[in-house]
Amino acid sequence: MFIQGLAGMLFIEETSPPPFYQPKLSAEQRTQLDKWFIGKRSQAYYLKRFAQFDEQGYLSPKWNWAAFIATFGWLLYRKRYLDCIVYTVAGWSFIQLNVVIVLVAFEYMFMPLVAHGYQMGVRAFIALAIWIFWSVMVARWADAYYYRMARREIADVLEDYPRAPEQQKAHLKKEGGVSVVGLAASFGLFLFLITVIQQQFLPLYAKPKATGIIQESFGLTRVATAQVEAAYQAQGQCPVGMSVDSMAQNIRFEVVAQTPALGNKSSSCVLMASLTGVPFPNRNLNGQRFIMYRPSADKQGKWQCISTLNDKQRPAICQSS
Repeated sequence: MFIQGLAGMLFIEETSPPPFYQPKLSAEQRTQLDKWFIGKRSQAYYLKRFAQFDEQGYLSPKWNWAAFIATFGWLLYRKRYLDCIVYTVAGWSFIQLNVVIVLVAFEYMFMPLVAHGYQMGVRAFIALAIWIFWSVMVARWADAYYYRMARREIADVLEDYPRAPEQQKAHLKKEGGVSVVGLAASFGLFLFLITVIQQQFLPLYAKPKATGIIQESFGLTRVATAQVEAAYQAQGQCPVGMSVDSMAQNIRFEVVAQTPALGNKSSSCVLMASLTGVPFPNRNLNGQRFIMYRPSADKQGKWQCISTLNDKQRPAICQSS
């Protein structure tokens, strides 16, 4: 079972009595040793949890919000450095493997039934659901894991320093407590990963999507331009305010006679196509425009194009605005 696999990864045994439990200790001695190991941060919370495990005589799932929200940071903050490496390597490898298996299965069995526009959202939802499920399982066993770590360290210190309370205290404070440096390192790594994703990986996804949006939008703009030209020929003048019939969802069309955006360029009719409603991660395209204009009133006049897009994005036939 998955829960048993998780318990095994965290070195948790659901046995009675709990692993490393010292039955010869009095309640006062056990509490004092626990306080030295836990430290002052969240001491009351963990003392309560430890007492529950001691009383029931076995480990069981509870709930730990810190482990749910940021397991990596929680492990570093509680000085579980080696276990943090194990969690990172084994845990995230497990998540990635499950995401791949589920996505591959879904792609072949169910994805053809999903509308094309929702497919990327469905993939993201599947990956997020698996990650949340894993986080929930970790959060449920985090307190039992931390209890076991405390009992192991206490067993070691009683064996190494059986009649030396000060040495016991020093050892438990060294191995337990919290690490501000570890917490800072986890935040630093988190910010580093966010930066890498934003600067390196997000553009790999966003750029081809942006190219597709621009090409599709410009193609629809050219279709709309043909409609305006047909109306221009029929009326003998620019059909100002014409409602352009288009299937475009991310373009707003407007037909005008002149626009300051053309600068000193002459025109007898202008079709302005503004991109709107473009979703993340290409929201920067919102507000960009294709401006199609008819330089002269001649019947055989050809439409020209300028665009507010940058040199790398705008179509080759469009000039810079």
